[in-house]
Amino acid sequence: MNLTRRSFTAGLGAAGAASLIRPTRAFAERSSELNILCWEGYNTDDVLGPFRDLHPGATVRAESGTSDPDMINKLRAGEVKVWDLINLNQPWARGELYPAGLIKPLDKERFMPYFEKMTPDYGTPPYPLAFGEDEELIGMPQRYGPFSFVVNTDKISREMAEDMGWKLFLEPDMAGRFGILTYDNWNLIHMCLTGDLNPFNPLDEAGFATFEATAKTLFGGAKLMTDDLVAMNTALINGEIDAYFTGGTYTSSPARLDGMTQVRAVTPKSGPIDGKGGVVWAELTSLVNNPDASPLASDFLEFVQKPEIAKAVGFAEGTYNPVAQMGDPEVFALWDTDELDAIQWDSLEEESARSVEYSSVADYDKLMEIYTNARRG
Repeated sequence: MNLTRRSFTAGLGAAGAASLIRPTRAFAERSSELNILCWEGYNTDDVLGPFRDLHPGATVRAESGTSDPDMINKLRAGEVKVWDLINLNQPWARGELYPAGLIKPLDKERFMPYFEKMTPDYGTPPYPLAFGEDEELIGMPQRYGPFSFVVNTDKISREMAEDMGWKLFLEPDMAGRFGILTYDNWNLIHMCLTGDLNPFNPLDEAGFATFEATAKTLFGGAKLMTDDLVAMNTALINGEIDAYFTGGTYTSSPARLDGMTQVRAVTPKSGPIDGKGGVVWAELTSLVNNPDASPLASDFLEFVQKPEIAKAVGFAEGTYNPVAQMGDPEVFALWDTDELDAIQWDSLEEESARSVEYSSVADYDKLMEIYTNARRG
């Protein structure tokens, strides 16, 4: 299953990735070695470079994954002996990794103080999904953001888009005026929401029928389908489309930072999950339960809490996202007005409040089969 927030290729070339997959060496050598399995951002020179400077002679590598389950499967296949840190979206640490013994608890005395300076959703009280059922701390939150759809506000007002929510894309006069950003797992979630279904609970036969009809309508009305966010933003800006289905701060931020602030991510004001129609993703970084653990792992996890590094993670090249550490005035001060506008800081709190936590799709295989058939026409 490809349950992914976005569709990116691995951050390392084949040779670089292969260099990480090797037998564990003696602890004396691993004391100066750190391997990180992560979403893009943590693998940039702006993040890794300063850490290497602090640890001369250390070998620090990071590989960017293509999906959360793919990264989890690496650990299940025995690569707990390779990786020291893993960075995934929020459901997996508590739901999969920790119960399976693939990650281990963090030192609360060392890391709990950082929650005191996080944004309200993640720090007060501390983010629940960062803890196991046994109340052990199992991950640190950082990047997050609502993920629903994007409009050109010169063509469709923000107010109208928020009021109509997902039903906007079912309007007959929207046919041929929107694109679908083909992040398949997110499309499943969003098509369920469009059909007033909860994708995180099992569906009955009527639910599957509703999903199929919704998928056919959306694919039939789409003018453009691509997994390239740059191409989708370009189409929105040049007037080829007026909106695109599946997107958020993450996808709209590059265009907004370039001054195209008519490109705006929208979170519906209401929806079928406890009255909410949006979904918010958040990342957690955890210590892999490596039997030959590197002491640099906890050092790096603490390192990315530093103001200038938290900003570097949030503003990784290509996409820009808020980070939980922005609750700290020292971190927040590093963002200028244009950067705050790019990540839609003005509405982030209210949009997050309209959103439920991202989770796994209950009927993924069945819905993907229906989705694939509908896409083929």
